[in-house]
Amino acid sequence: MVIHSEKSLFELLSQFERRSIEHDVSGSSQRDRDNTWDGVVFRLGDYRLTVGITEVDEILPLPQATPVPGARDWLLGMANVRGNLVTIVDLGWFLFGSRTPITARTRLILTRLQGRYLGMIVDEVYGQRHFNIHDTADRQPGHDVLDSLVGRFFSQGDEQWGRFQLKQLMTDPAFLDGSA
Repeated sequence: MVIHSEKSLFELLSQFERRSIEHDVSGSSQRDRDNTWDGVVFRLGDYRLTVGITEVDEILPLPQATPVPGARDWLLGMANVRGNLVTIVDLGWFLFGSRTPITARTRLILTRLQGRYLGMIVDEVYGQRHFNIHDTADRQPGHDVLDSLVGRFFSQGDEQWGRFQLKQLMTDPAFLDGSA
């Protein structure tokens, strides 16, 4: 049995990494990254959606929120998350008109709106997925509340994940006006 010092273990791992990178002479790893879109996948009502990984700051269990007088019903209030003031919005309530049931799987997707933290309540977060940008299809307009917020779908096996346009939501005058 060979015993290595910490320095030699680090050097050995560095050599393995370097050799691994050099072995990919075809550049397929770079092509794979170029053809991949990374998203956080979640459920909102009956919809399976994804939002860009770079648009999400954090995923949290639902914190206690303090109601804001005069706010719309779907704007649940404000919460202190590690010293940051976060506006809590029930995304399902805003979009579909009915409150999101709070369960053990309910999560808050933390993002930013105009530089400030915004937490959107969703039914469930499944995690992160890598989608091939070539496995997409256009959304067929059907007078659905999500028509303006989901433009394309990613296919993975038998599942379809709607690409949720967070920037589109953030420019919606009805969403920006939280006062009742």
